[in-house]
Amino acid sequence: MLEVQVTRLDPDVPLPAYAHPGDAGCDLVTTVDADVAPGERVVLPTGIALALPEGYAAFVHPRSGLAANHGVGLVNSPGTIDAGYRGEVKVILVNHDPVKPVHLRRLDRVAQLVIQRVEQVVWRETGQLPGSERGEGGHGSTGGHAMSAGQTAEGG
Repeated sequence: MLEVQVTRLDPDVPLPAYAHPGDAGCDLVTTVDADVAPGERVVLPTGIALALPEGYAAFVHPRSGLAANHGVGLVNSPGTIDAGYRGEVKVILVNHDPVKPVHLRRLDRVAQLVIQRVEQVVWRETGQLPGSERGEGGHGSTGGHAMSAGQTAEGG
């Protein structure tokens, strides 16, 4: 079990917690009320700051219930919190619903935080990359949806 230091910037905020055994993400709450109009985005404070160990990062992910039921997403999903950052964790939330505003209240769960080990790399420039089975196949190269007659994955 990894130990992460956390400071409550708002004494009423619960510490991030897993809802169920085996969950990957801990719930994050907002410390403010927010009414988010259709198409609007807001930056919500969570009332906590972290000190992650070197070699780890935290990633802010959307909550599936808010997405499915209200069209709420995160603008920079996932948001990345580096090990050296000591400021307040914030959530950049957007209302994708074309008609209905979203009403969030203080201490509502608005996102989830996933902690992961991350690697630092040394880049080695090369004139040619080794081959692979996939090669240069990119967006849409594996199909996965019905296309119009005569249309290719490249749009032609």
